[in-house]
Amino acid sequence: QVLLEQSGGGVVQAGGSLNLSCVASGGAFSTYVMGWFREVPGTGRRQFVAAINWSGSHKYYSNSAKGRFTISRINAKNTVYLQMSSLEPQDTAEYFCAADTDHDEVVDYYDMDAWGKGALVTVSS
Repeated sequence: QVLLEQSGGGVVQAGGSLNLSCVASGGAFSTYVMGWFREVPGTGRRQFVAAINWSGSHKYYSNSAKGRFTISRINAKNTVYLQMSSLEPQDTAEYFCAADTDHDEVVDYYDMDAWGKGALVTVSS
Protein backbone atom coordinates (compact mmCIF):
# COMPACT_ATOMS: atom_id res chain seq x y z
CA GLN A 1 0.00 0.00 0.00
CA VAL A 2 1.33 3.38 -1.02
CA LEU A 3 1.31 6.08 1.64
CA LEU A 4 1.70 9.74 0.76
CA GLU A 5 2.82 12.16 3.42
CA GLN A 6 2.47 15.84 2.65
CA SER A 7 4.21 18.85 4.10
CA GLY A 8 4.00 22.55 3.40
CA GLY A 9 0.96 24.73 3.15
CA GLY A 10 0.05 27.65 5.35
CA VAL A 11 -0.91 31.27 4.95
CA VAL A 12 0.67 33.58 2.41
CA GLN A 13 -0.13 37.01 1.07
CA ALA A 14 -1.33 37.51 -2.47
CA GLY A 15 1.61 37.62 -4.85
CA GLY A 16 3.68 35.40 -2.59
CA SER A 17 5.06 31.90 -2.99
CA LEU A 18 4.64 28.60 -1.22
CA ASN A 19 6.06 25.12 -1.71
CA LEU A 20 4.41 21.78 -1.07
CA SER A 21 6.15 18.43 -0.72
CA CYS A 22 4.89 14.87 -0.76
CA VAL A 23 6.92 11.82 0.23
CA ALA A 24 5.78 8.38 -0.87
CA SER A 25 6.42 5.14 0.95
CA GLY A 26 5.42 1.52 0.54
CA GLY A 27 5.76 1.27 -3.20
CA ALA A 28 7.85 1.83 -6.31
CA PHE A 29 7.68 5.61 -6.49
CA SER A 30 9.84 5.94 -9.60
CA THR A 31 7.26 4.02 -11.65
CA TYR A 32 4.26 6.17 -10.75
CA VAL A 33 2.56 9.16 -12.25
CA MET A 34 2.23 11.78 -9.52
CA GLY A 35 -0.18 14.66 -9.31
CA TRP A 36 -1.48 17.56 -7.28
CA PHE A 37 -5.13 18.45 -6.83
CA ARG A 38 -7.00 21.03 -4.83
CA GLU A 39 -10.37 21.32 -3.21
CA VAL A 40 -11.99 24.52 -2.09
CA PRO A 41 -13.46 23.93 1.38
CA GLY A 42 -17.17 23.25 1.24
CA THR A 43 -17.33 22.45 -2.48
CA GLY A 44 -16.60 18.71 -2.29
CA ARG A 45 -14.97 18.98 -5.70
CA ARG A 46 -11.35 18.04 -6.18
CA GLN A 47 -9.75 19.77 -9.16
CA PHE A 48 -6.67 18.86 -11.11
CA VAL A 49 -3.68 21.17 -10.65
CA ALA A 50 -0.62 19.42 -12.08
CA ALA A 51 0.77 16.00 -12.98
CA ILE A 52 4.16 14.56 -13.83
CA ASN A 53 5.26 11.32 -15.46
CA TRP A 54 7.64 8.84 -13.90
CA SER A 55 10.83 10.49 -15.08
CA GLY A 56 9.77 14.10 -14.81
CA SER A 57 10.14 14.61 -18.54
CA HIS A 58 6.44 15.33 -19.07
CA LYS A 59 4.50 17.80 -16.96
CA TYR A 60 0.89 18.86 -17.22
CA TYR A 61 -0.91 21.82 -15.68
CA SER A 62 -4.39 23.20 -15.33
CA ASN A 63 -4.98 26.51 -17.04
CA SER A 64 -4.99 28.28 -13.68
CA ALA A 65 -1.66 26.74 -12.66
CA LYS A 66 0.17 27.18 -15.94
CA GLY A 67 2.95 29.73 -15.72
CA ARG A 68 2.68 30.09 -11.94
CA PHE A 69 3.09 26.59 -10.50
CA THR A 70 5.84 24.05 -11.11
CA ILE A 71 5.62 20.34 -10.42
CA SER A 72 8.81 18.35 -10.03
CA ARG A 73 10.03 15.10 -8.55
CA ILE A 74 13.18 13.52 -7.18
CA ASN A 75 12.84 9.77 -7.48
CA ALA A 76 15.85 9.10 -5.28
CA LYS A 77 13.97 10.86 -2.47
CA ASN A 78 10.52 9.42 -3.30
CA THR A 79 9.31 13.00 -3.33
CA VAL A 80 7.15 15.16 -5.54
CA TYR A 81 6.99 18.94 -5.17
CA LEU A 82 4.65 21.74 -6.11
CA GLN A 83 6.20 25.19 -6.21
CA MET A 84 3.55 27.88 -6.28
CA SER A 85 4.23 31.52 -7.08
CA SER A 86 2.19 34.64 -7.82
CA LEU A 87 -0.47 33.21 -5.56
CA GLU A 88 -3.94 34.69 -5.68
CA PRO A 89 -6.82 34.52 -3.18
CA GLN A 90 -8.56 32.18 -5.66
CA ASP A 91 -5.79 29.66 -5.04
CA THR A 92 -7.01 29.20 -1.47
CA ALA A 93 -7.83 25.51 -1.10
CA GLU A 94 -6.78 22.24 0.41
CA TYR A 95 -4.07 20.73 -1.75
CA PHE A 96 -3.71 16.98 -2.18
CA CYS A 97 -0.85 14.90 -3.45
CA ALA A 98 -1.88 11.84 -5.47
CA ALA A 99 -0.36 8.85 -7.22
CA ASP A 100 -1.43 6.73 -10.18
CA THR A 101 0.34 3.50 -9.32
CA ASP A 102 -0.91 1.75 -12.46
CA HIS A 103 0.82 4.02 -14.97
CA ASP A 104 4.20 5.62 -15.52
CA GLU A 105 2.88 8.02 -18.18
CA VAL A 106 -0.12 10.26 -17.67
CA VAL A 107 -3.28 8.71 -19.11
CA ASP A 108 -6.07 10.37 -17.17
CA TYR A 109 -5.43 13.20 -14.72
CA TYR A 110 -8.11 11.87 -12.41
CA ASP A 111 -7.05 8.23 -12.53
CA MET A 112 -5.29 8.37 -9.17
CA ASP A 113 -5.47 5.56 -6.64
CA ALA A 114 -3.51 6.91 -3.67
CA TRP A 115 -4.00 10.22 -1.93
CA GLY A 116 -2.31 12.32 0.68
CA LYS A 117 -4.27 13.80 3.57
CA GLY A 118 -4.20 17.32 2.22
CA ALA A 119 -2.61 20.61 3.22
CA LEU A 120 -4.47 23.87 3.52
CA VAL A 121 -3.15 26.83 1.56
CA THR A 122 -4.67 30.20 2.38
CA VAL A 123 -3.86 33.23 0.26
CA SER A 124 -4.81 36.52 1.86
CA SER A 125 -5.56 39.63 -0.15
